[in-house]
Order: sequence, then structure tokens, then C-alpha cells
Amino acid sequence: MAIFLDTGNLKEIREFLGMGIVRGVTTNPTILKKAGIKGGGKALRELETAIAALIDPLPLSVEVTGNRKTEMRAQAREFASWAPNINVKIPVHGPEGELFNLEVIHRLETRDDIRVNATACMSAQQGFLAALAGATYVSLFGGRINNMGYNSADEISRLRDLVEDHGLGTKIIAGSIREVLNVLEWLEAGAHIVTVTPEILRALAVHPYTKETVRMFLSDSRHLR
Repeated sequence: MAIFLDTGNLKEIREFLGMGIVRGVTTNPTILKKAGIKGGGKALRELETAIAALIDPLPLSVEVTGNRKTEMRAQAREFASWAPNINVKIPVHGPEGELFNLEVIHRLETRDDIRVNATACMSAQQGFLAALAGATYVSLFGGRINNMGYNSADEISRLRDLVEDHGLGTKIIAGSIREVLNVLEWLEAGAHIVTVTPEILRALAVHPYTKETVRMFLSDSRHLR
């Protein structure tokens, strides 16, 4: 699976999808705010269904916008009804440490047949609990883990070992990327997927020496004409 694109911009999605290098798209309220999305639920539905149709059958993550138990389940059902390739992001716990989010994740996966991306995990132990609850994806925020003074690669590796040792089918997503180095570092540590911004993906692809070499080739090719 490797790389998911972290954006709500349709032009950017088309650009990288055409290159064949992305395997899914993730969104959240912060990404959508950055993309300038306004207009409430109608605007959200229009954008997310457009993205889902554009990338089909690749997966799209759409995040709930509230943290009440009934509200999250209702939103999850609605979002999942928009397209078959939509999975729903549920934070691993609430803003005050509410644990009913894990119950919501479990019910959505086991009772409602809705694929869940358990998001905002900051440790292997949180990711492990979300995987036990049945989440299809677990998003470990590697950049924020590093910012807290811990090694994100170690947390990813620990979580991968736990998922495999306990026979869980969860896919580990490493996100909250800060630098190009993180992409291969996190994949090598055991992440199934790394979410990248368009800026990071461009930086991953472009190398100054490649630019210099191509300029040389193009310059020298004039002598062959």
C-alpha cells in the first residue's frame, strides 16, 4: 500500500494519482480547513464523494466532526453510505480521555460493517488497543511522537510486532509527517502505509543532482541534432 496522500485538494489528488504513486487519500477537519472547504455537511459530502469517485477503488478516510458516542456512530454510517471505498476516522479517545471511542470503533467494525481508521494514536499501546477493538487501520502520529521526544520508528516497530504476534489484521498508518526522511524510515520500521502531504511527496521525488544531470543531458543533446 505504501503511500496515502494527505489532502483535500482535488487538483493535487489528480496530479499524483496520474503518476501511479499513491494508494489512497486521507482527510480530516484540519486538512479540509486548509483546503478552504466551507458550507457544512453539504460541502463535506460534495468534496468527499468527488474524491472517492476520483480514486475508486482506492480507500478514502473521512473523519467524524464530533465526539459524542451517538454522533460518531451516526456520522460514520452516513459517511460510509456515500461511497464503498470510504472508511471512517475515529480518534482513539476523546478530548478529555473518554474511552467510549474504542466502543464506537468496535461496534462500527463488528456490528455496522464499517471500516474504521483509528486516528490520533501517539503510542504503540494506544494503537494496539485500537487494533484489538477491530480497527481496520490504526494511525500512529509519528511526527508528534518525535516532537514529544520519543522515537516514532520504535513505536511503529513495536506496534507492528504486536499486531503480527496477536494475529490482528490491522494496517498501521504512520502520519503527521514532518520531513522527507520519515517516509522510508517509517516504512522500514514496519508501517504498512505512510500518509504524506503533497509538499513532502514532491520533495521525495525531486533531487537537485537529478535536476543538474537532466540539464546536462538536455544541453549535450543539442550537439546530436
